[in-house]
Amino acid sequence: MQSNDQYKGGVALTTEIIEAFLQSIDCYVMGSRTYEHALQLGWPYGDVPVIVLSSRKLKSERTTVEFHAGDLRSLVEQKLKPKYNNIWMAGGAVSTKAFLQAQLADRIVISIMPILLGEGTLFFDFIGQEQRLHLADVTAYNDGMVELTYDILKE
Repeated sequence: MQSNDQYKGGVALTTEIIEAFLQSIDCYVMGSRTYEHALQLGWPYGDVPVIVLSSRKLKSERTTVEFHAGDLRSLVEQKLKPKYNNIWMAGGAVSTKAFLQAQLADRIVISIMPILLGEGTLFFDFIGQEQRLHLADVTAYNDGMVELTYDILKE
């Protein structure tokens, strides 16, 4: 992005904002492709516990990484909720869709980037059920990114 492409009404995404956000996360959940991508790019999750959803036999040298294959509801209700307050689904349209379909998400944060991609996996393709949302927060950043935070309303 060019440095002169700034939204004057936006806030700056500072290191302090990013660090405060990351410190609020108790546990990450991600699919195996997101996990493998994170390993290639350089592990950004530090020592925060990470649950990787995969039916494949994967390995990790990190003691904070666990693998899960099976029922998402039992994972969330029996293992994650009793232990963690802020569980963050890190990327992955397939995993996120599965959590939404099982109605296991309380909140969804959608970041709109100032670029249209020419290809990739659709994020909200055919969830199969309507889910009502309540807008909880909107943040516009000066780099053109807009973050929409919605609480998922339970019926």
